[in-house]
Amino acid sequence: MPHTEPLSGLDAAFIALDSPNTPMHMGAVGVFQPTGNADPEQLWWLLAARAEAIPRLRLRLRDTWFPLGGAQWERDPVFDAERHLRVRHAPDVHDPAALSRYASEWITEPLPPDAPPWQLDVLTDLPGGQFALLLKLHHALTDGAGAVRVAAGLFDGMPPHTEPPAPPEPVGRSWRDHLDDAVRNARNGWDIARAARPLHNAPLAAFPSTARRLAFVRIDAADVRMIRKRHGGTPNDVALAVLSGALRTWLRWRGERVDGLTLRALIPVSLRSRIAGAGNRLSGYLCDLPVGIASPLGRLAEVRACMDRNKSAGPNAGPGTLPLLANQLPVPLHRLFTGFVGVSSNALFDTTVTNVPLPNIPLRVGGARLKAAYPVVPLAPGQAIGVAVTPYRDAVHIGFNANADAAPDIGVLAEAVEKETAILHELCS
Repeated sequence: MPHTEPLSGLDAAFIALDSPNTPMHMGAVGVFQPTGNADPEQLWWLLAARAEAIPRLRLRLRDTWFPLGGAQWERDPVFDAERHLRVRHAPDVHDPAALSRYASEWITEPLPPDAPPWQLDVLTDLPGGQFALLLKLHHALTDGAGAVRVAAGLFDGMPPHTEPPAPPEPVGRSWRDHLDDAVRNARNGWDIARAARPLHNAPLAAFPSTARRLAFVRIDAADVRMIRKRHGGTPNDVALAVLSGALRTWLRWRGERVDGLTLRALIPVSLRSRIAGAGNRLSGYLCDLPVGIASPLGRLAEVRACMDRNKSAGPNAGPGTLPLLANQLPVPLHRLFTGFVGVSSNALFDTTVTNVPLPNIPLRVGGARLKAAYPVVPLAPGQAIGVAVTPYRDAVHIGFNANADAAPDIGVLAEAVEKETAILHELCS
């Protein structure tokens, strides 16, 4: 791994968006079941040793003199993994909500500006003798798929992952190659402009707030497989249809009008198989969530059709390619303009729904089995909720990150996900 790594345009965009009201923190909350009583001190030393060996966790951000206003990642010469680790104890071993309450405060705590931007908490004394690992990283450090590869080094028997550096720009590119790039970027920019909507008081719009409320829900992977086998689509299509129905139930419970309502989700798409390097490697799709359709199967059909259109166009074209365009801009321009552009994100989408699968193998830390893994995605400026989905083994785990002032009842939405899954499952018989 080189001593320095240039900051990509998309990395810079996430840094420019960061503020106390919109912390660009992503992460995951893993729940583990030990075979006996977990030893907090032993866990702390084990995790510290493993974190020391993960190259990406050693990187800190530093400004550069040239280009002026630029930045790069560099190895922290005084890196100490122990600085980033904490052990905490749940106040009530019988309280099932202790984890979500702790995580709601944890996700908002600022990351150190002068050190690698990550933090790992161990929360012990959870119900059933369980403990949780809460890993938080700044989104500029990596994307969701990259975070999974980074975190793999914390698990038993998994070596620290190292990514090859991004290849240099090909030499000898012709004027036609550059022209093709410019035409593609212009076309995508036009598609984004056409997809933008007038700013309005949408149901998921929110005034900025420093407070967050997290909620977690687990659904059986067997139910998802049954639904897609009977009614078609991909597991992600089913998850989006379930979310659409849950949003409909939640908004009606809040007294909102939902007939004919369509909400739009930004669906990040990983490009890691196409682009080398360890930073953010993302494009995206825009998917209409048909909240206004009363029929669960009708919602699934609409989601399938929208996602099929996205996949036909591919991740390099269309109005969801905002992350690709962000990578084309130099870092100084992001520092000047991205914060202003970010407050208008509601013009393009209402929420983010990301899917980050884990390896389909048993994962353990210190011999304790991973039972659940709830991902956390940052909130876009001015938005009330963000949704992240992680399939792992026999379950699909969903994490909601909510603006606590705008959506203090996010737990109702999580419960609605379970009910909507049950309804679609019943329609399979």
